[in-house]
Amino acid sequence: MKTIKTHILLFLSIILFSCQSSVPGMAGTTPPSHKSWNELLKANVSADGIVNYKGFIKEKAKLDAYLESISENAPDRKTWSKDEQLAYWINAYNAFTVKLIVDNYPVESIKDLGPKLKIPLIKDVWHYKFFKIGGQESSLDEIEHSILRKEFEEPRIHFAINCASVSCPPLLNEAFEAATIESQLNKVAKRFINDSSRNKITPNSIQISSIFSWFKGDFTKNGSLIDFLNKYSNVKIKSDAKVSHLDYDWNLNE
Repeated sequence: MKTIKTHILLFLSIILFSCQSSVPGMAGTTPPSHKSWNELLKANVSADGIVNYKGFIKEKAKLDAYLESISENAPDRKTWSKDEQLAYWINAYNAFTVKLIVDNYPVESIKDLGPKLKIPLIKDVWHYKFFKIGGQESSLDEIEHSILRKEFEEPRIHFAINCASVSCPPLLNEAFEAATIESQLNKVAKRFINDSSRNKITPNSIQISSIFSWFKGDFTKNGSLIDFLNKYSNVKIKSDAKVSHLDYDWNLNE
């Protein structure tokens, strides 16, 4: 009798676990595929990061399907590698930013969406909770500041996530993947820092993006800001170079 009861309890436990694992919103033990996001980026983002939002609108069903897949498969911190989690969150930030523009297109600037959406008590559009991750309402601000910056302490994420604006680091026209994320982060860092339309660098004087002012602490944890820039800059900057920051262009990156 005891053996029968044990088998019954084990059977019921398996059924319960199976049901719980299928509930949308729970952390997934396997990262979702980023293949469809990669295809969307290849088709609608140029090599230099210019975005064809009208193209994304035509493929909105595909974009929404991808977003649903990542919404229902939140990272499992116990089973996913750090690189899998990092790729997931960068892709999520970029894809949900594209959705925000697509759902409210046409718009001249992402910053115009705060008043347009008429959300009460909202600081700005980045605090707007318009999607869910693992069943929890979330915002772009939470992904960037509470997760990416806080959990990973990876300064190169600032060149990987895109805020849909001209002065932002260009949107990479490929999805971030765990297997290639290190080379991808190096690629976007080098591309942004050496982009003369976003940073003007000489040995003695640098006019750099406001990103390096807003998030200076992220870039100076292991040395000076110039030390960080010199890791990726084609022009070697002197330690006593004059530093100033460029105005930020918030017009849409299309």
